[in-house]
Amino acid sequence: MRKLTYYVSVTLDGYIAGPEGQYDFLPFGGEEAEAILADFPETMPTPAREPFGVADRAARRFDTVLMGRATYEPGLKAGLTSPYAHLTQYVVSRTLVSPDPAVTVVDDPVSLVRELKEQDGLDIWLCGGGKLAAVLRDEIDELILKRHPIVIGSGIPLFDGPFSPSTFAPVRSRSFDSGFTLTHFTKVSA
Repeated sequence: MRKLTYYVSVTLDGYIAGPEGQYDFLPFGGEEAEAILADFPETMPTPAREPFGVADRAARRFDTVLMGRATYEPGLKAGLTSPYAHLTQYVVSRTLVSPDPAVTVVDDPVSLVRELKEQDGLDIWLCGGGKLAAVLRDEIDELILKRHPIVIGSGIPLFDGPFSPSTFAPVRSRSFDSGFTLTHFTKVSA
């Protein structure tokens, strides 16, 4: 069965973006970028795949991406209607009308994820954001956190929803000289 994996960058204080959705303060380079490009080439947006040298690399982990409207919207405003054209793309929104035939807009992410998990394929990448992650908390099988050694004080939290403890166990972690860590967690069954 396919897994839903929340693969996301996060600050030391638990934010995935600044208060207005800013993320450009999170560096991408050096040995951390090399590791991400080697292990997760499909997570690079389609226009960035060629410049980063991964245009010809096959998907290793994910063939489907699921994102909230706030995650999708910055690219849309820049004219990028299909940010991950190399993946099957879903955007969760109650009001958005799909601007691209390659993007499916859904309003019930829980039902969608349950349906996708029953299908054949690679895993499903939950790209963001915090509100969607909170809605899907019970469906998330794995967390892969790209933790940056940065504190921002406020912003969009990793999970932006009601208090509801869920336990995840670390299964492996890789640290880099810069202080960046890449940690994989698996949901602990209740």
